[in-house]
Amino acid sequence: MGIAKGYESIAGYKDIKAMLKRTAKMDKGFHAYIFNGEPGCGKGTLAYLFAMALLCKERTGEPCMECSSCKKALSGNQPDIIRVKHEKPDSLGVDEIRKQLVDDIYIKPFESEYKIYIVEDASLMTPQAQNAILKTLEEPPVYGIIILLTDNMDVLLPTIVSRCNTITFNPLSDDVVSEYLINEFHISEYYAKIYAAFAMGKIGVARKIAESPEFHEKLQEGIHFIKNSQGMSSTQRIDIAKKLAANKKEIYDYLEIFTIWFRDVLYYKATMDAEEIILKEERSAIKKRASVSSYEGLQKIIDAIYTARMRLKANVNPELVMELLLMTISEN
Repeated sequence: MGIAKGYESIAGYKDIKAMLKRTAKMDKGFHAYIFNGEPGCGKGTLAYLFAMALLCKERTGEPCMECSSCKKALSGNQPDIIRVKHEKPDSLGVDEIRKQLVDDIYIKPFESEYKIYIVEDASLMTPQAQNAILKTLEEPPVYGIIILLTDNMDVLLPTIVSRCNTITFNPLSDDVVSEYLINEFHISEYYAKIYAAFAMGKIGVARKIAESPEFHEKLQEGIHFIKNSQGMSSTQRIDIAKKLAANKKEIYDYLEIFTIWFRDVLYYKATMDAEEIILKEERSAIKKRASVSSYEGLQKIIDAIYTARMRLKANVNPELVMELLLMTISEN
């Protein structure tokens, strides 16, 4: 998580971090919070740092990293910070909520002033689980603090939302993310901007990319597919579709690489300005593509990439999805 650097391990969100610091320092927090933001935005790391700060012996508003409580938290062994997790990939059930939170919260803290529960993927709580936790939110013990992490607050019961202090993590600007990557990982400005565009304002995603040597290879491979997409035969499309569909988790990465490429092509076609495109090292190929693809054709391709994402989420055969996409790319 990079938590050893404290709040500075998370780029952006200056106002949110300042508010969390004041709350922890003044010891005037709420009993329940919703941290709402897309996956990879950093909300989980900030929630954990906030919990550390509330239990820190120094009471400076942020974790000192040196006291006994902070050291235990850094190693994942602070008994009064409890991560509520789910076993099933797509739901957080009532039994899990009762066992890990509802029944447990009335046992007093082991060694701290507070007992803090961080509910991961709270948007996956079943209606029964939400109703179970609602009773706890209505009458929490004085030492209990609950932090719900969610990427879709709309699925939570209004009665839950009304009893929580909601903090929303909006996507960061590409400039903030790229500057963070340059300073933190010492990568070139060129790749920092590509990674920032890929991450779409989510610092956790950007960090994961920067730490993954495999992503650089994937980026080059994705660009190679696109550069050679015009005029490819049906046999070539099938072969590439098979390769792209081999790993369903990675297929979305390729779709985002394709999106960045064609947005650059569309931008250059509209402005004739090669200095503002993201993939600057591909100027020549981008200019060439812009010269042969119409505005309508480029928009069809961008729409087709979006459609491919939706089909994959709907569990349509990945190989078929990618073959149809490559056909659209080749024909436009």
